[in-house]
Amino acid sequence: MLKIGVLVSGGGTNLQAIIDAIDSGKITNAEIVTVVGSRPGIYALKRAENHNIPSIVISRKSYDSAEEHDMAVCRHMQSCGAELIVMAGYLSIVGSGLIRAFENRIINIHPSLIPSFCGPGFYGIKVHEAALERGVKLTGATVHIVNEVCDGGPILLQKAVEVKSGDTPEILQRRVMEEAEWEILPRAIDMIANNKL
Repeated sequence: MLKIGVLVSGGGTNLQAIIDAIDSGKITNAEIVTVVGSRPGIYALKRAENHNIPSIVISRKSYDSAEEHDMAVCRHMQSCGAELIVMAGYLSIVGSGLIRAFENRIINIHPSLIPSFCGPGFYGIKVHEAALERGVKLTGATVHIVNEVCDGGPILLQKAVEVKSGDTPEILQRRVMEEAEWEILPRAIDMIANNKL
């Protein structure tokens, strides 16, 4: 049974997609052992509570440096026995200490087709604003392994989503979540849990 630790920063829709996929059997041989929120009061923590999943807030503001924060996250994940860390809408860039401790065992979902609209500064709604500004006809989402290059690790899965006339960043964001993110993140977890990657 693959033990998963999930990092979250907001509403937790990708966390919910993972929980639902485990409950429905789309993800097998895996369980969420902890949810780590980047700040208190986010709805993702309520989602964890609703499903009796242990959660904790490890806020960057509580530490003197990003490195100390990363190591606090690392120690927590290790204490929970996490074998895979899933960044599910986590808005912090993780550092080398955590990446080395969980080498090739951290995955992230990014709301574009990498290498487009990725890297520092491209997160959340900003990705979709950039896609619309550029006029692309296809966007989508990417699941990748996290390494020390922001959004630069090996790509595991991608799914394209059509950009439609009249799309706003918010409408496009929702379509990318529904049609791509919520599908390929659970699929990647299931593949890892069952040694299909």
